[in-house]
Amino acid sequence: MAREAGRRTGSTRTLSVGTDGGVVRRTVLPGGLRILTESMPGSRAASFGIWVGAGSLDETRTQAGASHYLEHLLFKGTSRRSAMEISAALDGVGGDLNAFTTKEHTCYYAHVLAEDLPLAIDVVGDVVTDPLLQPADVEGERSVILEEIAMRDDDPTDALYELFSEAMFGDSSLGRPVIGNVGSIESMRRDQIASYYRRRYLPRSMVVAAAGRLDHAAVVRQVKRAFGTLLSGPPEPDPARTGPNMAGSKPAHSVRVLHRPTEQAHLMMGMRGLSRHDERRFALSVLSTALGGGASSRLFQEIRENRGLVYSIYSFVSHYAATGTFGVYAGCQPGKADEVLAIVSDQLADIVANGLTDDEIARGKGQIRGGMVLGMEDAESRMSRLGKSELSYGETMDLDELLGRVDAVTPEAVQEVAAVVLTRPTCLGVVGPFAEHDFDSVLAHTD
Repeated sequence: MAREAGRRTGSTRTLSVGTDGGVVRRTVLPGGLRILTESMPGSRAASFGIWVGAGSLDETRTQAGASHYLEHLLFKGTSRRSAMEISAALDGVGGDLNAFTTKEHTCYYAHVLAEDLPLAIDVVGDVVTDPLLQPADVEGERSVILEEIAMRDDDPTDALYELFSEAMFGDSSLGRPVIGNVGSIESMRRDQIASYYRRRYLPRSMVVAAAGRLDHAAVVRQVKRAFGTLLSGPPEPDPARTGPNMAGSKPAHSVRVLHRPTEQAHLMMGMRGLSRHDERRFALSVLSTALGGGASSRLFQEIRENRGLVYSIYSFVSHYAATGTFGVYAGCQPGKADEVLAIVSDQLADIVANGLTDDEIARGKGQIRGGMVLGMEDAESRMSRLGKSELSYGETMDLDELLGRVDAVTPEAVQEVAAVVLTRPTCLGVVGPFAEHDFDSVLAHTD
């Protein structure tokens, strides 16, 4: 009942109290806007962000790149500030003002000295709630985004990730690039973008997060002032976004190759993983970390240290609302690509058959625990954790609870999740001097 009470409009709830004196609080304003803060009494800085539940996952094919386009346009001016005045406001106090777009959300944030937090709230709030979206700015940013697409295409690792997503999810919102494509950006109209903004940038779809030396009540007052009359409408937010259900679709072995005359082959091989709501995600994270999470990991030791076939190799997991990905990246000489991919496939098969050793699991858990704790040492990281957790789950899991979930992972749980995930159809993305048929034998090796 306490959690439900904490979601009601006008409610304020203390979520946790840390041993360092820090307190996490949550307030729900009219219109469903959620505000979360974490006080850090010993800090001299503060971080503020507005997290919007709008990303490329929400776009149709003709809207591809609209979320990222908006991210650019919101900094071009409001009724109170020009683009120059927006930049100068935070530059003048040594702050950092920026934004980023992902498949599931967009975040506008500022990092400042603690005494400048009211200014950061005012500027970021102004940018998000009152953009002009002028036709001239739409045209000007069109060229900028097309340059950004060209820059991505020139970077083998950036291009590789897009290929891997396309191999995994095809022509779906998850398979398309966050930045859009040349065709969708060239045809995007101002009225399309403005309509997307009006439908997606609603208080009930947003989370405000702040961390550092701050007072929760003061932050709430300042946010109310920044949002003004927008704080109206349906009173309750949806506590967790779901997005399109990709889990029931039928993936198949697939390969995407981008021919480039590079000196190094860039490889990404994997399969569909788990959604962020799947309880097995903790076991999968331990598996991934032990497999390719550091210099002591199985892939690093076997492929780099023992055989000298690569400089860089690692594994990773990504979780979305309804599905996820598990993958392995490797960079090697083009002539070694088949051998590297075959070894990776053999290692995945071995884990399915035999699991990980107790030492590997212990190292994986230790690396995850250390990363979690060390990643919470600054205001920016704590603000991000609050915003992403609330937007994704409708709640913020305590750090000790997260650590406990990692500690509870057993060898049996790791082997069980390996049997589910690592036996799924393999997807492969490659950037290098190749043709697609060059990798037919690799996919056959994974059957």
